[in-house]
Amino acid sequence: MKNKNAYIAIGIVCVVLAAAITIQVRTMQGENSAVSQAFANSELKDSLLEWKERSDNAEADLEKSVKRLEELRQTSTENGNSSEEKQQELKTYNQLLGLTDVTGEGISMIVTDSVQTGTSIDMNNLIVHDSDLRSLVNELANAGAEAISINDERIVNTTAITCAGNVILINGNKVGSPFTIKAIGNQESLYGAITRAGGYTYGLRARSIQVDTRKSDNVQISKYTGALTFKYAQNDN
Repeated sequence: MKNKNAYIAIGIVCVVLAAAITIQVRTMQGENSAVSQAFANSELKDSLLEWKERSDNAEADLEKSVKRLEELRQTSTENGNSSEEKQQELKTYNQLLGLTDVTGEGISMIVTDSVQTGTSIDMNNLIVHDSDLRSLVNELANAGAEAISINDERIVNTTAITCAGNVILINGNKVGSPFTIKAIGNQESLYGAITRAGGYTYGLRARSIQVDTRKSDNVQISKYTGALTFKYAQNDN
């Protein structure tokens, strides 16, 4: 009888110990979960603070640049003869950056998706892609174009021509067919380069893409209206 009671007591103790261990494990798991969540929240908070700091710094740099440009303009206005040189220098830099409207001789092109239809035709070949526009821009630039625009989007050093689904983005803005491409430069050189046999437009026409290219003595190209930002290039001054 005594042995039986001893076994019962030992069993009760084991049950109590198992329950205590279970409760302890669950408590530790809850604490670990809370700690992990706290760490996650802390990392998210640190990330948000870091991006806010970057944004604040970018705004401060932009404000400094605008103030510096205004100081330069005021100085050039106050310094007599040197003001004309400064103004001309500013004008030249703005033209190089694409920040002014420009007019001159050159060419204009209208590039339009093909109107062909048919079940045996690869429809992908019948539309103008972002890669087509980049190739045309490169061909015009290599031929000496001093200013280029596509659907009134000025092409500058930081311009990106990309595809987003079935939409083409230039400078972050949506553009679509027909594409009006303007280029200022020696019109004979530009026209010859863009219409030559074996040139890029030659391949476009082979895909039934419509291309109409004309010379002009009065090509007007609007200025770039976005914000010029540089991530890696720094001013040495």
